[in-house]
This record gives sequence, structure tokens and C-alpha cells, in this order.
Amino acid sequence: MNEDRAHFPPVEPFSTGMRGHCPRCGQGKLFDGYLKVKPRCAACGLDNAFADSGDGPVVFVLLIVGFVVLGLALWMEVNLSPPLWLHFLLWIPLATVFGLVLTRMLKGVLIALQYRNKARPGEIDRG
Repeated sequence: MNEDRAHFPPVEPFSTGMRGHCPRCGQGKLFDGYLKVKPRCAACGLDNAFADSGDGPVVFVLLIVGFVVLGLALWMEVNLSPPLWLHFLLWIPLATVFGLVLTRMLKGVLIALQYRNKARPGEIDRG
């Protein structure tokens, strides 16, 4: 991976990941579909086999969406006291859309940070 830096200038992982672009060149698309990672970058040929974000993005999404949606729902209940059907009509679609959009963005950011920091699975030194 050291030879990569000689050919490609470093890219900013947060903006690159949020846009869903390749963590090495910043040009090619990272995703094949909505959340599936492409096997290779079409622009620079980076092998995306290293990209394993696991459950990390989903944990952050649950915390962020839960905080925002629950806070807004509680504020609305205390100040406006709408009927229950209005809560369902507002908050379920908002949480769903906000969660899906944020999941894609955070998955891209975590993969870009994995690439930049050369993250690998943990190893036990048995020597």
C-alpha cells in the first residue's frame, strides 16, 4: 500500500466517504447499488477486499437518528400534543429515510478511514 501514495494524492476521508467515492483516488464510485461495496474501483483499480465496515455505521446511525427523532417527537408531544396517528405519520418515515441516507454516508466514511489508517483485523502475536 505504500506505493499507492506515490501515484495518488491523499484524499480527505470524510468528504470522500460521504459522497461514496473511492478512498484512494476520490474519483471512482465505492458502492455497487445502495450499500454493497464494489469489488474494484473503476478509476484506479483499488481492490476493495479490505473494506469491512461491519456494524459500525449502523450503531452510529441508531444513536444519531434515535436522538434526533426522539427529541423532536418529545418536543412536539409536549408543546403541541398531536394525536397518536400524526406521530406515526411523521416519525416513522422520517426515521426510515434519515437512517437509510445516514447509513450509506457513514459506511463510506468508515471505509475511507479504514483505507487511510491501514486498518486490519486484529492479530494475536504467538511468537
